[in-house]
Amino acid sequence: MNAQNIIIINGNEFSFDTGETILQIANRNHIDIPTLCHLKSATPTGSCRICVVEVEGARALVASCAAPATNNMVVRTESPQVIEARKMLIELLLSSGNHNCSIRGSDGDDWTQFQLKVQMEDGSSELCPVWGDCRLQDLAYRYQVSGEKFSATETTYPMETVNPFIVRDFSRCINCGRCVQACNEIQVNHAINFGYRGSKAKIIAAGDRPLKDSDCIFCGECVQACPVGALVEKEARYNVRPWETKQVRTTCSYCGVGCQLYLHVRENQVVKVTGVENVVPNSGSLCVKGRFGFDFINSLERLKTPLIKTNGTFRDATWKEAIDLVASRFKEIKNEHGPDSIGVLTSARITNEENYIAQKFARAVLKTNNIDHCARL
Repeated sequence: MNAQNIIIINGNEFSFDTGETILQIANRNHIDIPTLCHLKSATPTGSCRICVVEVEGARALVASCAAPATNNMVVRTESPQVIEARKMLIELLLSSGNHNCSIRGSDGDDWTQFQLKVQMEDGSSELCPVWGDCRLQDLAYRYQVSGEKFSATETTYPMETVNPFIVRDFSRCINCGRCVQACNEIQVNHAINFGYRGSKAKIIAAGDRPLKDSDCIFCGECVQACPVGALVEKEARYNVRPWETKQVRTTCSYCGVGCQLYLHVRENQVVKVTGVENVVPNSGSLCVKGRFGFDFINSLERLKTPLIKTNGTFRDATWKEAIDLVASRFKEIKNEHGPDSIGVLTSARITNEENYIAQKFARAVLKTNNIDHCARL
């Protein structure tokens, strides 16, 4: 780090590298600057302006996500001017579409009545499907914005529900562009982009077709990036509330990459999957199988104990009984027909370490090189 570069944020001095933005420096030094459109590892756009800060000598407030720091720059992140600007921006966003999170028209001083209203409306179209898991809602609470200053504007675009995994609710879209960046810069699928202009602007697939008829591969990166309720998992919509679930971190079982994910568990049932942010190897990204292919976990037909076929019928067995049977049959086949009469096929759904053990077992124990790997699951 170049010690000659100094920035002063809220009265404290910090060193920085040339090219770093104000937001990057603030985040690294645990200074909270709220964001809405900013997406890590993507090109900053500053479109939502929520991250504005006051820079001494600047004629207007500056979007910290896109503004590179300069030596001896003086920044204030929570000045009265900054707070008022953020409040106005949040008011405008709450009025742009159907953000019915019950904060509109609510009295911030009467928390009990607000809670009762939410409880009565939950599970219906009267309340947003991502209530309690919405970045815009969090900001409205933080800055005590009710959203009543401006009349709500309606959208002319119908909800898109024909896709197999994702519901697109254009009435809740704030055109922040996070989904576009997630698709084009993070996953590099280029399935969606901005379309039309002015009040008609919306996020579209090629030809303004439904996602199912586009180049979308349904990785769900856009859903995880969406800060509001415009993009929601179809099975989780109005079915999953964050306070009802427990997050269990695990490793995806579909291939050997080792993607880290959270299982959202309710009553011992997995109801949703999200990627773990800011960890290797996937940094929150998942494929369509990792994000949406979890039905097998809750399947009633899932095997929970070893099965041994006796007289043409499978019966439950202990692990010791099953392993002893397999070992004895391996010995019989090897002694009677030789080691090359046995082949080992491993799976893409186990880890690299387990695949390594399997090939060592084949070569060192069974004495055969007949081992292959199926990566086509």
